[in-house]
Amino acid sequence: MKLPESVVLCLATALIVQVCTAQDKKGCQDSPLISRFPGSVLTNCEDKADKSYEFRNGAATQTVEGEYHFREYRAPEKASTDQLRRNYATALRNAGYAIVFDSQSHDVVVGHMGKTWIRIYVRSDGGTEEIIVTETALTQDVVATAAALTNGLAATGHTIVNGILFDTGKAEVKPESSAALDEVVKALKQDPKLKVYVVGHTDNVGAVAANLDLSKRRAAAVVQVLTTKYSVGADRLQSYGAGPYAPIASNDSEAGRTQNRRVELVKQ
Repeated sequence: MKLPESVVLCLATALIVQVCTAQDKKGCQDSPLISRFPGSVLTNCEDKADKSYEFRNGAATQTVEGEYHFREYRAPEKASTDQLRRNYATALRNAGYAIVFDSQSHDVVVGHMGKTWIRIYVRSDGGTEEIIVTETALTQDVVATAAALTNGLAATGHTIVNGILFDTGKAEVKPESSAALDEVVKALKQDPKLKVYVVGHTDNVGAVAANLDLSKRRAAAVVQVLTTKYSVGADRLQSYGAGPYAPIASNDSEAGRTQNRRVELVKQ
């Protein structure tokens, strides 16, 4: 008989094998934010300093980027899915989390407090998945250079400006965007006659009207920073929001949606 890997075999005698308590996966530890259901075994884990996940937030979804933790447990056989879901939902409420999604039909609970989001999914096979993401100040390690921006505008009439950052759902340009904005200014100074549209783009998550509005506000915010902080002539810039209407990758994956959330320069 083939035994699960998580089961430890104890050799009591040369002829008798006793099955001992299942052990947690090596290298995995409980999250400090929420305890496991009594009798559960930790079967898998993943920890990332920078990852995003889409949480259910009422009838909509909320993409949260930051410190990411995944835990998978196998509950004791006597525990029902309803019992597990109710226990986790109560634990989150008692800890001060607002429950923004609690579905008995899907056996999913989503809690939110401050910058931390937690999703608990109780599977029909007795497995429980926990995903925790805490929003952090993300860094942009690669930014577009003035030369790359100039070459892109000359070759195709438009170019993506990597490194202009915003918080999720907001239109304020983050301070970490300064390196990319410096390169935009350099490109504009190298060609005093150059005029561009600053175009904001979003992914397709959420309502189209909201995404259009967000893209317009983000583009306008970039123009405002360039004209006020960097003293670029207002007559050289014009903002425009394209929302989700011009994707450069599939919105079916987070990697594609990340590419679609961008700022471009388009030659006037």
